[in-house]
Amino acid sequence: MDTRRENELWSWSAVDLARAIATRAISSREAVQSSLDRIAEVNPALNAIVAVLADEALAAADAADAAVKSSAELGALHGVPVTVKVNVDQRGQATTNGVVAFRDVIATEDSPVVANLRKAGAVIVGRTNTPAFSHRWFTNNDLHGATYNPWSRRLTPGGSSGGAASAVASGMGAIAHGNDFGGSIRYPAYACGVAGLRPTPGRIPAFNPSATSDRPITAQMMSVQGPLARSVADLGLGLAAMAQADARDGTWLPVPLQGAPLKRPIGVAIAPVPFGDEAPEVSAAVRAAGRWLAEAGFAVEETVPPRLAEAADLWHRLVINEERRVLAPMIRKFGDDRSRYNLECHIAYAPELDGDQVLACFEQRLAIVRAWQLFQERYPVIILPVSAQLPFRFDQDQEDATVVRALLDAQRPLLARLSVGRGADRDRRRRAGRRAGDRRPLPGRCLSRGGRADRGARIKADADRPARLN
Repeated sequence: MDTRRENELWSWSAVDLARAIATRAISSREAVQSSLDRIAEVNPALNAIVAVLADEALAAADAADAAVKSSAELGALHGVPVTVKVNVDQRGQATTNGVVAFRDVIATEDSPVVANLRKAGAVIVGRTNTPAFSHRWFTNNDLHGATYNPWSRRLTPGGSSGGAASAVASGMGAIAHGNDFGGSIRYPAYACGVAGLRPTPGRIPAFNPSATSDRPITAQMMSVQGPLARSVADLGLGLAAMAQADARDGTWLPVPLQGAPLKRPIGVAIAPVPFGDEAPEVSAAVRAAGRWLAEAGFAVEETVPPRLAEAADLWHRLVINEERRVLAPMIRKFGDDRSRYNLECHIAYAPELDGDQVLACFEQRLAIVRAWQLFQERYPVIILPVSAQLPFRFDQDQEDATVVRALLDAQRPLLARLSVGRGADRDRRRRAGRRAGDRRPLPGRCLSRGGRADRGARIKADADRPARLN
């Protein structure tokens, strides 16, 4: 798939679009119309966007152009076309979360992340698909249907932000909004060959006004909003736009987007084989990232972060036991058959714990966080696989229980980081070490400590390699 055509605005980066719109080299209407034309061209085959907002987007583009002409102060994404996932509130739109029963839940106000995108001047061209209850690494539901990977319909586009990843990978918007509790930004970015950023919890405000209750404790601690894009520079722009204050989220923190310079040489830990079940192509891609960083002057060592397997197991124990109490009854009542089967396989993966055992897990978590903080004193940056395996087959989580358990095992690198809870997690696709003709994306995943998403951007500036879909 060709996703970069110099004369077609849908293929431009958000950085380039924002600059060109601000200087009147192009209009927002031209950029938005190009994205809408691209949606009309490719979305029927991919079903990434399930609500195209053409009239609203063109009206917003015209307003953006009028603001430029009046010399008004412009936001970071002024006039730039973006997409928003259907599991967050957007005024006047249905917050379906991929569930038939929620098709008429119409938001009366914007969630913080949508409000912040609008404040930054972004133009929302559509809403992207998610699995029912945003609870799979596959994007297929009874309400909106299946979303497909732009590389191959045989492979998952990832989930739960599979619509977001498929849309941005195929040029339907410059930046896609996603969210991540169990890899829902990073895994779709991996599967569709784009960049994704899971920010530190508390960095981007989150709240759905349409919700009937607040998020349970593990979601408060681990769930985040964040951007997907075709370049790391665009992730930075998306983060800056999304991370503005909103009093509706009591967990939001006023953390600067840029931190103090790191002492050089910067220590980097790479772990090509953190669990021992990694596909050779996956391990080769992580080692390739390590070589590139070493060539750029980083102090690279091959070493596994502390208590990694314990952290992955802890994520399942905490999250699955909370799912038993909160999410499982909802999925059993309102979910589709695919989400119900996935839920039962997921619940079977971790033992049922009583209240005292859950509290002990939180004590264990603090010890793991401490071990990671000490580790990252020496290695501020960690490179891990996203998944131990190449992107899964389409709907592979609907196969027999043995297959699904192996699938869950493969995601341990993805989930271990969530138990630690601190630091930014930037997923960057590398296409290296594959067989001739194999166009599947391969992983390289950069973790930085304690709110320092800017570290990933600096590493990108020093050691980036072309990672374009072509």
